[in-house]
This record gives sequence, structure tokens and C-alpha cells, in this order.
Amino acid sequence: MARMSDPLIVGRVIGDVLDGFSPNTKMFVTYNGNKQVFNGHEFYPSAVAIKPRVEVQGGDMRTFYTLVMTDPDVPGPSDPYLREHLQWLVTDIPGTTDATFGKEVVSYEIPRPNIGIHRFVFVLFKQKGRQTVLKSLPTSRDHFNTRRFAADNELGLPVAAVFFNAQRETAARRR
Repeated sequence: MARMSDPLIVGRVIGDVLDGFSPNTKMFVTYNGNKQVFNGHEFYPSAVAIKPRVEVQGGDMRTFYTLVMTDPDVPGPSDPYLREHLQWLVTDIPGTTDATFGKEVVSYEIPRPNIGIHRFVFVLFKQKGRQTVLKSLPTSRDHFNTRRFAADNELGLPVAAVFFNAQRETAARRR
């Protein structure tokens, strides 16, 4: 199980979005070909405007994964009453490939935090088989619940997760 020094605990991803879990699959999230996401690092919204490459290094081509990207801090971290906001949802990603080989169910939405510092969380679940997810399709991006989605689709606990922080980008920061 996760340790108290785990960045997912320190960043309150475990608690606000996920229950404690033991990662057992490697997931690499990279923006613009060379900007890898590490827990708690900050990115400017302009640096994450294009859909990232999400590589899954686990299982084999007969193992399938679901990727959820969510913002638990909408509209702002001090009062996230729209928690969570679904940024992206991809199912049926074969092991040892990347998200482009999966089925994009909810298209990638550019992170645009308005108030405060937001966490953007990538969560990877192992599916029971191909096309076994989406017994309950999200009807809205707002009020998404990663735990409920996983339970409704019998995904169990995550196998990997990583998050980055972002805040509104002023004109001076974009230069």
C-alpha cells in the first residue's frame, strides 16, 4: 500500500480521487514528445494544450486498460463543488502500447484552470477484458467520480496513477 511520503498522498490524489492502491503497471505520460509528467510537477496550460502520449508498459496485447484523466479542483481548489471534471477517457488500450491504440470515449479537453492551482490526474485501470467498460457512460464532464466509474465498470483499484499541477497562465507567463 502507499506510504505517507507517496506524492499521491501528499498531493491528496489518494483521498480526493482514489483509494489507496499498490501500483503494478508502468504508465508514462509525455507532452510534446519530451515533457514527461511526474507527480506534483507544474505545467503551464499552453504546454499541455495538445493531447499527451500515454504509454502502458504492462501485460501484453491481450490485456486491456482504461485511462481516466480528471481535474478534482473545479472550479477552484478551495471550493471544488463540481468535483471531478472529466478531461479525457480512453478504453480498450492494449498492454505494451499507448492510448492511441485504445477507444477514445471522451475527447481530450485542454486543461484550463481559472482559479488557483489545479491537479490533473491520470489514472490507469486494468480491464477484465476487451469491450467490458462503459456499462454506464458519463453524461457530463462535471461531477464525474473516478471511484464510482471504476466500481460501475468492475475495474477494481487502479494499477497506475500520476498527476501534475497547473494554474491560470497570465500573458506575462506565456512569453
